[in-house]
Amino acid sequence: MSMKSTAIMIVGVGGQGTLLTSRILGHVAVSSGLDAKVSEVHGMSQRGGSVVTYVKMGEKIHSPLIEKGEADVLLCFEQLEALRWIDYAKKDARIIINDQQIDPMPVILGATKYPENIIPKISAEYGNVTVVPALRMAKECGNMKAVNVVMLGVLARQTEFGKEIWLDAIRQNVKPQFVEMNLKAFEAGYAH
Repeated sequence: MSMKSTAIMIVGVGGQGTLLTSRILGHVAVSSGLDAKVSEVHGMSQRGGSVVTYVKMGEKIHSPLIEKGEADVLLCFEQLEALRWIDYAKKDARIIINDQQIDPMPVILGATKYPENIIPKISAEYGNVTVVPALRMAKECGNMKAVNVVMLGVLARQTEFGKEIWLDAIRQNVKPQFVEMNLKAFEAGYAH
C-alpha cells in the first residue's frame, strides 16, 4: 500500500471481528503517517448477519465509502460474503478469502442452499486470490475467534508496512488479556 489512496473492504458475518480489524488497519495507516478513514459497521452486527466495514488510507482521504469496482483489497472472513461483495473489487484487487462456510439463516431454515464452488468462480474472474484456512489456523493458535487476526496477518505480508507496526497496532487495539493469542494468530497468518 503506497501513498496513493488504498480502499479496503472487510466482509464477514456478525461476531467475526470486522470492526476490530478495521480499527487495527486504521491504526497501522496513521502510525505510518497516512490519513485514514474507517467506516462504522454496515449490516447486521449481531451474530450471523452480513457485515462490511470500509477502510481507506492515503495522503488525504475525504470519505471511507467504497463504491462498486473501487476496492483495492477485499478481505473476506467467509466464502458467501466474498461472493456477496465481489462486485466492489477492482479486477486487479487483492482478494483474500477465508475458506470457512457459515450458513446464513435462509440456509439454516432450508429455504435455500449454500452456493457451491464460490472460490473457483471468484478465482476464474480475479487473478489475485489468496485462500486461507483461517478457522483451522485460529484454532491451532488457541482461539477460533482469532480468524480476523489470522486474515490480517495474511494481508499484512502483502503490504509495504513493516511487521512491527502491525504488531504494535494489535497491542494497542486488543484487550490486554487477548493480546498474546492475537499476536500468535497474526504471526500464523503472516507466515501463510
